Amino acid sequence: MIQAILFVIMIIGGTALLSWPLGRYITWAMDPGAGQGKPNLFTSTFQAIGGSATRQTQDWKRYVFSLLGFNVVMFVACFALLALQQYLPLNPDGRQALEGTLIFNTTSSFVANTNLQHYSGEVAMSYLSQLAALMWLQFVSAAVGLAALAALARGLAGRKLGNFFVDVQRATFLVLLPLALIVAILLLFPGVPMTFQGSAVATTLEGVQQTIARGPVAAFVAIKQLGTNGGGFFGPNSTHPLENPTFWSNVLQTISIIIIPMGCVWMFGRIIGRMKHAAVLFTVMLILMGTRITGAIGFEAAPTHAFASLPITQDVGNLEGKELRFGAAAGPVWAVVTTSTSNGSVNAMHDSLNPLTGLMPMIGMWLNEDFGGVGVGMINMFLYIVVAVFIAGMMIGRTPEFLGWRIEAKEVKFAMMGLLSHGFFILVGTAIFAVTPWGAETLNNIGPHGFSEILYEFSSAAANNGSGFEGLGDNTAAWNIATGIVMLLARFIPIILPLAIVGSLSTKRRATESSGTLSVENGTFAGMLTVTVVIVGALTFFPAATLGPIAEHVMFMK
Repeated sequence: MIQAILFVIMIIGGTALLSWPLGRYITWAMDPGAGQGKPNLFTSTFQAIGGSATRQTQDWKRYVFSLLGFNVVMFVACFALLALQQYLPLNPDGRQALEGTLIFNTTSSFVANTNLQHYSGEVAMSYLSQLAALMWLQFVSAAVGLAALAALARGLAGRKLGNFFVDVQRATFLVLLPLALIVAILLLFPGVPMTFQGSAVATTLEGVQQTIARGPVAAFVAIKQLGTNGGGFFGPNSTHPLENPTFWSNVLQTISIIIIPMGCVWMFGRIIGRMKHAAVLFTVMLILMGTRITGAIGFEAAPTHAFASLPITQDVGNLEGKELRFGAAAGPVWAVVTTSTSNGSVNAMHDSLNPLTGLMPMIGMWLNEDFGGVGVGMINMFLYIVVAVFIAGMMIGRTPEFLGWRIEAKEVKFAMMGLLSHGFFILVGTAIFAVTPWGAETLNNIGPHGFSEILYEFSSAAANNGSGFEGLGDNTAAWNIATGIVMLLARFIPIILPLAIVGSLSTKRRATESSGTLSVENGTFAGMLTVTVVIVGALTFFPAATLGPIAEHVMFMK
């Protein structure tokens, strides 16, 4: 237990400290000149190349239109590359085209920053597909989220939103690319491969030839973690020894998952000029994530029921589905971190977690706000803030205000639409697939655990996460189409609605804050926000939890 505590402190505490200077750097990259008309040389060069489209200041509607148009182009380009990969270069192992619904699902997944994978990359994808389609999307889809957050923060600060195309290039070339280069180089030292040669053929000690897939893995893994993408170069993801070979590569990748989302909170605070408010938000997020990490480690200390009938002594907790080279605590910690963000990579098999341990990552995806994906996690938290401010204002009999902006019915409706749509996509999809052959015939387990597999898959798709309970046979036309649609809708609705809220606020006169104004920089607001997040999550998802992981836990207690 002491080792687990030290591991958590090293990962979470160390990353929190590193996020402070990173937040300052991201602010410099995304908001140079603090709106004073002083773009840096990089931005000026891009605007000279991009022409008038990159020099226009956009309102929220034009910003959203540009964002959606950019993603349509990304979708078409990626779909074409995957469909034609058998005719294109950088395909030394002769990979053929994927099935049509799988191409749709994969393209939707990577455009939506989800990286839900119904395929094994080393078996299905050419090097060109991995790099020019999937890895490229891992950069630009993350950049879209960071751009949207920067625009949201500028609007709340009472400024123009900026230009989407400029924000995307800033996020890509000034934030994600330099960090990915550093992490990729560091991953080479513990042995992550980086090559364009084809698969290696080795002879085992038994004299049998074995084909070992490899490729430009280090570059792919770096951005998959930093961009909260999560899509693995190999099917087993970060459990694979060529993606994550040692304890220290595991530490580096765990830090990479959470560091930019943490830095985004500080960037938000700097742009709106309210660092105390950012500290409150950071604390609330840290408490919610820390609670789930504590629960996951504690629940996973119990032996697995799968071995109960076997003559095996289990005195070190549940080791099923774990990579012991990382340490016993690494699996449950990663499971929570990867679902506190919209990352979704795995270093242990979530399907093998004890029932209540498996509930912890589900809760992370259901709440979908503590740190979250690059940019979009803070945007999702903004929806909770609007609701919390409105409720608090009604409780004390004052007109609700946030940063001087009056929160009225229109803004609350948009916020609730964003929060409730998340539950709608998860629960309706789960209900349909649980009672039809689309889901029932793809299960390897019956009863509560089978229900949990379906529930987890839709939770992962709606939260733009990408991890899964992999006992599910999800590469079918029904699963590919359903989760593909959910991923796209659940990606863009929670981005559009907060920008619409900012657009609505910008038409109002900003009030001067006084001593009677509800403070968003103290413990009272932190408690109100935490309660709002927990209540909304519990009311929406507790019934589903009782049918899945809670029912499974109770069944094993008998």
